[in-house]
Amino acid sequence: MTKRKRARLARARRSPRSPRDAQPETEQKILDAARRVFVRRGTAGARMQEIAAEAGVNQALLHYYYRSKERLSAAVFAQFASRLIPTVVGILGSDASLDDKVDRVVAAYLKNLSQNPFLPGYVLSEMHHHPERVQQLVGSLAGGEPSRMMSPVFTQLQQQIDERVAAGAMRPISAHQFTVNLLSLCVFPFAARPMLGIMLGFNDASFARFIEQRRTELPAFFRNALRP
Repeated sequence: MTKRKRARLARARRSPRSPRDAQPETEQKILDAARRVFVRRGTAGARMQEIAAEAGVNQALLHYYYRSKERLSAAVFAQFASRLIPTVVGILGSDASLDDKVDRVVAAYLKNLSQNPFLPGYVLSEMHHHPERVQQLVGSLAGGEPSRMMSPVFTQLQQQIDERVAAGAMRPISAHQFTVNLLSLCVFPFAARPMLGIMLGFNDASFARFIEQRRTELPAFFRNALRP
């Protein structure tokens, strides 16, 4: 075999034979590009051609993987939500103390949202336009019907709250209100970031410092608000 033939054979072995052979790398590149375009323009305003250009692939390859913008949007939404929903459900349903759950939920949410600061706006928009997607997604992540799967989590959380109330260390509150209040305090600065930028003069650096300070102050604020 000549040197040239050996070189061609080596290149062939290194090169994927079909788009599917390069799926993990190519698919992640497409998802990352779609996320940037969806956040920038909203799902309704995004175009497959722009996503392909952002990913550096041709539009035919984009359609090969995802067929339609709807399927691509659902994949991006699932990728986003899968970073938070299992983590939060796992924390709230764990055997950790109530105080530890507050600390861990705040830390997990602020860490993930700091890495994806425009996520809340995107997710809220998706939930508004595609409410069925939330039901399907939470069900797939929870491994069953969402309300049924979450029931033991809230039951355990309510028991912990009731024990603290009976000990005189906490005001009465439902597990649902407890959870929604906690998550809202985590999400609001990111959902309202453009407004906060105008009102408080935040740039990227000062907003990051604000969130870092909030990691410490929010758990204490939340616990103090529930003291009798």
